[in-house]
Amino acid sequence: MHATFENTRHASFTPNVPQEIMTPTSKFHTAQGWIVGTALSLLAAAPALAQETGKAAPTALEKYLFEGGPLTIFIVAVGLLSLISLSVFNFMNLTRAKFAPDDLKGALLEHMTNCRVRSAIELSASHPSYLGRMMAYSLPNIDATRPEDLGRDHVEDAIADFSINETRKQMTFITLLSLVAQAAPMLGLFGTVFGMIGAFATLGENAGADPQELAGDISVALLTTMWGLIVAILSLFAYFFFKNRFNSLVADCHGTAENLINASIQTVNADAHLAKIPEGIAV
Repeated sequence: MHATFENTRHASFTPNVPQEIMTPTSKFHTAQGWIVGTALSLLAAAPALAQETGKAAPTALEKYLFEGGPLTIFIVAVGLLSLISLSVFNFMNLTRAKFAPDDLKGALLEHMTNCRVRSAIELSASHPSYLGRMMAYSLPNIDATRPEDLGRDHVEDAIADFSINETRKQMTFITLLSLVAQAAPMLGLFGTVFGMIGAFATLGENAGADPQELAGDISVALLTTMWGLIVAILSLFAYFFFKNRFNSLVADCHGTAENLINASIQTVNADAHLAKIPEGIAV
């Protein structure tokens, strides 16, 4: 055996893993305040804007938004702004630099190829990326007393445990997009029911009601449904896009971890592996 290990499974090592990426909630507070503030501003300005629209021919914004009433404005303000802020946050969070940066991959591969496990653990623990924290959590399970596989099963179990816990945290802001996609059409349906109740109430009070008297209630019924569906469709696309992006980044990290373990095993068993490969035929 040409390589010597710096670490065994029973070595005592507690990596100091940074907490920056593990608490993404703090990064979202600014976006939340922006959503709430903008939504309240739009709702407060709605009556004045609606009053001004009666003085001239309605524009597309007035026709398809303000005529729908406060509920339509609420769906657009909260739904679309939530969709935009969540999408921006996920775009910034789900990057290769925060999951499996190339410089970390290369440095870890060099350490593991030379069986410098402790150095690999220290490097991983100092890196806040997903791959760094995963390797800092799993590499201490390498067992130098088992040169045939270096305790691969324990390392893989640790990787699985880390992935389960981390996925729950990382998926929080992705599943919020699914919540928006489900809530938006329900709010639109509520607006439809609300508008139809008003229309039938008008008909009940006046059997020969002018169609213009029903226009406002019908507008609420249709516009809330339209905007609810728009928000839901866009949120659904965004949800599956970011979910697939996250799964792809995690799969890349797992593949890298597999390559790192294989590199050390191949180095430790290099002589045994070469002994099985024939070099010519004795005559």
